[in-house]
Amino acid sequence: QVQLVESGGGLVQPGGSLRLSCVASASILSFNRMGWYRQAPGKERDLVATITTGGSTRYADSVKGRFTISRDNTLNTVSLQMNSLKPEDTAIYYCHLLRYTTESWGQGTQVTVSS
Repeated sequence: QVQLVESGGGLVQPGGSLRLSCVASASILSFNRMGWYRQAPGKERDLVATITTGGSTRYADSVKGRFTISRDNTLNTVSLQMNSLKPEDTAIYYCHLLRYTTESWGQGTQVTVSS
């Protein structure tokens, strides 16, 4: 299976920014869709943003205009730039790669937004 290594999480103040990165052990060109999900305490794991091999993107309504997903095919990396962070963005963020019926998940990285 494809292994994913996430980084970039941490503690930031409201209004601050973070950039999450996910490095895959295989070419991301082999996947149809790459994305980020998040799970807050006591909540279900929800979609944050996705990007297809063709470059099409989709965002949750709660992060539109604040978050940007991108990929680097050479570095096999999927990133999530998070700006204007709010306390309600606090969650564990997971990287996800999908290729038809095959999928891979990262172990998650904690993002905490607090003053």
